[in-house]
Order: sequence, then structure tokens, then C-alpha cells
Amino acid sequence: MTARPSVSVVIPVKDDAAQLERCLRSLGRQTRPADEIVVVDNGSSDDSRAVAERHGARVITELRPGIPAAAAAGFDAAAGSIIARCDADTRVPATWIADLVDALERADAVTGPGRLRGVPRWVSIAYDIAYLAACAPALGHPPLFGSNYAMTAAAWRSIAREVHRDDPELHDDLDVSFHLGLRHRIARHRHLMVSISARPFADEASFRRRLWRGWHSVISHWPGQFPPVRWAQRPLRRLRRRMLSGAPRS
Repeated sequence: MTARPSVSVVIPVKDDAAQLERCLRSLGRQTRPADEIVVVDNGSSDDSRAVAERHGARVITELRPGIPAAAAAGFDAAAGSIIARCDADTRVPATWIADLVDALERADAVTGPGRLRGVPRWVSIAYDIAYLAACAPALGHPPLFGSNYAMTAAAWRSIAREVHRDDPELHDDLDVSFHLGLRHRIARHRHLMVSISARPFADEASFRRRLWRGWHSVISHWPGQFPPVRWAQRPLRRLRRRMLSGAPRS
């Protein structure tokens, strides 16, 4: 029999206590509860820490600004054999953790889309299509979505020293995708759906900044990870995964 995997959920937060409260409530209703929830306080001046502690989360502090540093610190601190990641404004269905664990039987990292709250459904669909269309060609595989993904702890440890922690303008999920996809399989499943806030699209300035960060996140990995280079590596990555498929996971 295979031992039951332990699951850590990592949530970076800065001054988002009200949204964090709702996120933690949804995590408290899981059919398969997390073994631990790690909330990374990235310099909050509100009561985000108190909210996290009230819900039984383990709170760590990361003073370097930006989600890349905060998320990486949470992954480093996670004790589980599986590390799940969401944001303070994420609300997850009751089977989220169970579904992630199930999906990780067939991949080293799994991800799903996010449904934007408070906007027409077609806007969410268009955003999801645009995200995939922009990121998948640059990566040569599906991108992780920062509000909704999980990976094995072993996969994280294999890239922990490579990720860009000190650039707050990077999208951390794209950065992890670049490094993880070089030697691990990332699978995307539409049924792994979560609900997210539409705040990044509330005004033109926020939307432009999000687009710029996406472009910055991609070109920061060039020329070494230029798209044709990554595409050429795909057969080698598939061969490597087949060779390692029989190896036991830690």
C-alpha cells in the first residue's frame, strides 16, 4: 500500500485580511483537509496574521517584497510531500485538495483555471484562453496558474535554488513553470477550477501592469530559455520522464 501523502497549502498575503478569511474558510470545508496551511506574511499592516492564526494556519514572515519571494519562502517551509498553492483571494471547492492529490498520481505538478468573480462568464473564459495562448508557446507546455496549483515537494526541491526570488515584478507562477517544466511533467485539468477575484482587471492601470509583468516574466528567461530552445527540448524531457516513471517518489 502507498502511504497517504501529506499536503501543505501555501498562501502568500499582504494586507488582504478580508479575502484571506474567506479563503481559509473554504479550505476549512475540504473533504480531504490539508495537513498544514502555511500563510506567508509579506509585510502586512492589517490583521492578516491574526486571521491566519485564528484559522490554525502556521504563519511565517518574508520581508523581501513581492510574491516570488513570499511564495518561495512558503514552499521552503512546507512540511508536506505535496505543496499546494493558492492566493488570499482564492476560494476553493470542497474537493480541491482531494482532486489535486488525485491528479498528482499522473504528474509532478498540476494546475487548473480560475473563474473570475463578479464578471460575465465569457470574460473568465476569454482570460483563460488568452493566458494559455500567451504562455504555453513560450514554455512549450501548460503554464501553472498561481491561484491554483500543486506540485510534489521533491519537484520543488529540484528547482528551489533556481527560481527568481528577488524580482517582485515577476509572475511567480510563470517563473516556477519555466524551471519546473524543464524536467518535470506539468498537467492542466479544467475540472480543477477555483474562484478568484477580478481585482487585477478593475482598472486599466492594473491590467497594463499585469500584462507588463507577464512579458517581463517571459523575457527574463531569455536567451537561455528562448521558445525554440524549449520546444527542441520537449522530446528529451518526455524521454527523461519515461525513464524515471518507475522510480519511487519521495
